[in-house]
Amino acid sequence: MKYMKLGSKPDQFQTQGDSIRYVAAELATDMVINVGDVKFYLHKFPLLLKSYRLQKLIACTNEENIDEINIHDIPGGPAAFEVCAKFCYNMTVTLNAYNVVAARCAADYLEMYESVEKGNLIYKIEVFLTSSIFRSWKDSIIVLQTTKAFLPWSEELKIVSHCLESVASKASVETSKVDWSYTYNHKKLPSENGSDLHCNAISWQQLVPIDWWVEDLCELHIDLYKRVIVTIKTKGRISSEAIGEALKAYANRRLPGFSKGSIQGSDPEKYRYMVDTITWLLPKEKNSVSCSFLIKLLQTSIACECGQTMRSELKRRISLHMEDATVGDLLIRAPDSETIIFDIDIVHDLVENFMLHQKRGQIDSSADNRFHDICPSFASDDSEVKVARVIDGYLAEVARDPNLPLSKFINLAELVSSVSRPSHDGIYRAIDMYLKEHPGITKSERKRICRLMDCRKLSAEACMHAVQNERLPLRIVVQVLFFEQLRATASSGGGSTPDLTRPVKSLLPVGSQRCSTSATSNIDDNSDAVLTAKELKDLKGEFATLRLRDRGDNNCINSNDMIKNAATVDDSKVRSSVMSKKMFSKLWSNKDRQSENSSSDTSESPSSSNAGETKSTSCKVGSIPSLNIS
Repeated sequence: MKYMKLGSKPDQFQTQGDSIRYVAAELATDMVINVGDVKFYLHKFPLLLKSYRLQKLIACTNEENIDEINIHDIPGGPAAFEVCAKFCYNMTVTLNAYNVVAARCAADYLEMYESVEKGNLIYKIEVFLTSSIFRSWKDSIIVLQTTKAFLPWSEELKIVSHCLESVASKASVETSKVDWSYTYNHKKLPSENGSDLHCNAISWQQLVPIDWWVEDLCELHIDLYKRVIVTIKTKGRISSEAIGEALKAYANRRLPGFSKGSIQGSDPEKYRYMVDTITWLLPKEKNSVSCSFLIKLLQTSIACECGQTMRSELKRRISLHMEDATVGDLLIRAPDSETIIFDIDIVHDLVENFMLHQKRGQIDSSADNRFHDICPSFASDDSEVKVARVIDGYLAEVARDPNLPLSKFINLAELVSSVSRPSHDGIYRAIDMYLKEHPGITKSERKRICRLMDCRKLSAEACMHAVQNERLPLRIVVQVLFFEQLRATASSGGGSTPDLTRPVKSLLPVGSQRCSTSATSNIDDNSDAVLTAKELKDLKGEFATLRLRDRGDNNCINSNDMIKNAATVDDSKVRSSVMSKKMFSKLWSNKDRQSENSSSDTSESPSSSNAGETKSTSCKVGSIPSLNIS
């Protein structure tokens, strides 16, 4: 820290109690000055030689026969006045970054100008500020912070503006020219940790990070911090990413509980203003701040009860970053007044804004063909797939809440149902979790939630779990079995549709037999039955027989052997086909509409990216394990 010593005589100021200060000298004092609660017993000379204001005050007291002078409004109070008084006595005074602003403002109050005496206090302080303080990074920040206590004096004397310029200029300098100390507690580069043996003086200079300045600025009050960031932005030499990192560091330092999305303080008005200011300072560039930081800022704004305008702005910004969000980011706790655990309405708004933005982008893209050269159309689709996968994982987490209404679950899932993706394992896992935690829902509600899933897009692991899942309606199990058989036939090199046995063929819709790529069948609204263990076993037996026969065909096994294998099917299974036929006739009662779009029954949303081990289950299963998805 820079400092300057003034005067050469020893300090002769003495204290008597807490309210009296006097100069120990052979000559008796002849002037009393009241500064706040402190009385100063001083000599008219040499004070009158250096302070024009005191000269005028003494002249007034002589005319009115008053023995004391009151100067209660001097900036800096008794401490600052004492510094000025010692300078008049030529006693030793030390100025530094912490007291120089107070001394400068007090000297201006006392009118200690060069016109009164050459080399007066104001001149000496200005030299110290210009030659030392404003050239030091940390001293400039300290002085800037102290100016707040001396407004409007510090503003009128241009101390604030000089500090702002000094700090902003140093923050904007090229990193190779940074040769002063600074605070930086971020993760160091490998060479900074000593792992790079080839580090030399040149590369060391290049190791100064572009955001080296952000932590030191966190010491500033929010008003001064705002002015510094605005000044830095005006210079235009700092990247938006560095500005965003500075705002993130400030929020983590100055907002207690920010990392947890809550506020742990007793001054909500202060924190509300701070959140509003940080939001206002956010750079306009998309990648300047992370989605996680924006979501925490939104959570904090809700906790601080910030205005709706500011919340809407944060939601808009988050919607532009939704592809970078994680499930953990979106698990926002609901207010204490709510019965549900997580605030699913906020996530619904974010996803809705994201989808609207995507649609507007597609419209703009189609209107301007040049856009395709800059941003291919698949980039937008990729973002939608990422968001849909995150929402699948989010739904699986919030589904554990026993108080979560079905309507909220479905409304959020339907927002991404139009997104085309290869797997629906994620939404199946979410559906299964909801069915497990909400066993009391009605049959129609069970069917409604299952419409979110497309059975054709389940992985082998998910199919294995689904066909043994007693929580699923009958129609879902049958669809899983049928489409799994189609997939097995296609992967083994067979035709698009397996050669079904006569009992099974009579139970399936004509459209499904003709084309495996047709839309999922529309099921009769009354078919909400659940398979019994025996019925499920019989159905799986028939499909297992078909699979064995198809494999035999592809491996050129003797056709006579195949007929023999087919004939060995247990008579009980054949008889069970009669019972199955009744169930299938319900399931496929709308077979004339097989080729129509069935988006009301299934969705096209992508699978969750959550991966985990697959567990083998019996007919009575628990929740679906995390599925391995490639």
